[in-house]
Amino acid sequence: MNNGIFTSIIKRMLPVVLLLVFCQVLLTAQTSREGPQACAVQLQDTTTHYQPILTGPPQTTSMESGLVVLEPGKSGTQHSSKGYEEAIIVLSGEGELQIVGGPTIRLKENTVAYCPTHTVHNIHNPGVKPLRYVYVAAKALK
Repeated sequence: MNNGIFTSIIKRMLPVVLLLVFCQVLLTAQTSREGPQACAVQLQDTTTHYQPILTGPPQTTSMESGLVVLEPGKSGTQHSSKGYEEAIIVLSGEGELQIVGGPTIRLKENTVAYCPTHTVHNIHNPGVKPLRYVYVAAKALK
């Protein structure tokens, strides 16, 4: 191929190649900045023990949530909230939020309980109906 023709093709193609590279860089930057997206999750109307709702990154920034159904006389698993704040939103039934070394908070339909970071706690259903609640936990701001 003639050297002059080759140089002419390169000169004509260079702006196109640079434009494609620029577009790819922009697309990559935009995709990496998108983060979590708005969404809706349908809760199951069953007596299943647990349904994850939001499962943390990449679905959310740090928040996790789930629907829990405790049958009468049952308890959840005692655990620490570690670096997370936790809200318990009672949908139906009655129960108790038992804070180790602290108070026992009565839970009833249409109430929200708060559990601060680094708190060992458990939820118990002493009632006669299933206790249905949603927990929402998010990393505490420093």
